[in-house]
Amino acid sequence: MPEPLVERLLRGLYSAVLYVLVPVTVYHLIWRGFRQAEYFQRWSERYASYADAPQAATVWLHAVSVGEVNAAAPLVDTLLYQRPDLRLLVTTITPTGSARVTKLWGERVEHVYLPYDLSGAVRRFLDHYRPQLGLIVETELWPNLLFCCRDRGVPVYIVNARLSARSLRGYRLLRPLVGRALRTVRVIAAQSADDGRRFQRLGAEAGQIVVTGNLKYDIAVDPQLPGFARAFRDGVGRRPVWIAASTHEQEEAAVLEIHRRLRRRWPELLLLWAPRHPERFRAVAQQAVDAGWRTATRRLTRAPDAGDAVFVIDTLGELMSFYGCADAAFVGGSLQEVGGHNLLEPAAVGTAMVTGPHLHNFSEIARRLERAGGLRIGADAEAVGEALAELLGDPQRRAEMTAAAAALVEEGRGAVDRTMTVVYADLP
Repeated sequence: MPEPLVERLLRGLYSAVLYVLVPVTVYHLIWRGFRQAEYFQRWSERYASYADAPQAATVWLHAVSVGEVNAAAPLVDTLLYQRPDLRLLVTTITPTGSARVTKLWGERVEHVYLPYDLSGAVRRFLDHYRPQLGLIVETELWPNLLFCCRDRGVPVYIVNARLSARSLRGYRLLRPLVGRALRTVRVIAAQSADDGRRFQRLGAEAGQIVVTGNLKYDIAVDPQLPGFARAFRDGVGRRPVWIAASTHEQEEAAVLEIHRRLRRRWPELLLLWAPRHPERFRAVAQQAVDAGWRTATRRLTRAPDAGDAVFVIDTLGELMSFYGCADAAFVGGSLQEVGGHNLLEPAAVGTAMVTGPHLHNFSEIARRLERAGGLRIGADAEAVGEALAELLGDPQRRAEMTAAAAALVEEGRGAVDRTMTVVYADLP
């Protein structure tokens, strides 16, 4: 069967299934809205229904949520600095990603939600914003989006591209379609050679793949962060402090138990707790209260006082600042099969860190950090607690770990420059 006919059949079947599932998308928005009210807002963007006139041509970057926005930040900052003449559109899917875009760049970029991968919605999106170049961050492989960009002559690059072995297995049912969609992409700028090989197994061609490294290594540390950390530590005095960062619901019981055990040795120990999702802020604070600890939150008190045992960071965009306030960190999403979260943020600010074993989203970074002596990986929650206890009790070991991690971050920098070199030919 000719290749164009196979593509049309696969696209037609895929699109038909998506249109049948449109009522499910409405249900999903309602269900998420009860947990996070922002999902009740801006539905028109989800289906690419725009009230204003079509926009002038743009350079468009898509980053699904907070993690991808943070990863793309050095690249966006470079584009804004080097090409202030460009109109830059940043799309996300989640409200937390949207909030992060606004916090980082305000009105310097335009922002909307990316529509669902319905062919009609995608075409309306492209008609309205008329992108001259598309930069898709990490692993957002939406077939209709990629095919429609090809059909409109929009060059697309996948930047900071990563594909874990687990994600590759997850695409097995859609591999014939996704592989064809991948071959429409101009360049896949992969984080590592392993990521590049997995993209080839998914259907990309070898000539499309360039290894540019991980944009997360080009992380920028706010010059005000050291002053923030000093003021925070002056407020809490000589108390030991640890942070549980980007935790998920299934990890919360483990965090409570670890804190309980650690406080037996350090009765004045303070826990900074930053849940991954805003809908867990209130529940986490209530669990800490129910455990018998005096608990404060960032929104209500701004800073803990001497009587607080737990301080919940119920704000967005401040995690790196609070990493800098802690003696040791547990990076969440790693005690369950989420795949871990950004390990380079605590590394960049100089905080010794521990994770659980599930790190498939950051496997290369975790492997390099552990090999360099900048990361402890616990096999389970008990092992994570033991590693945290060792670090809290050993300032010299913490210093060695943070030095090793900082050196690795510095060594890994340069992905932004390499990525800019790759995409430069298609910048308008």
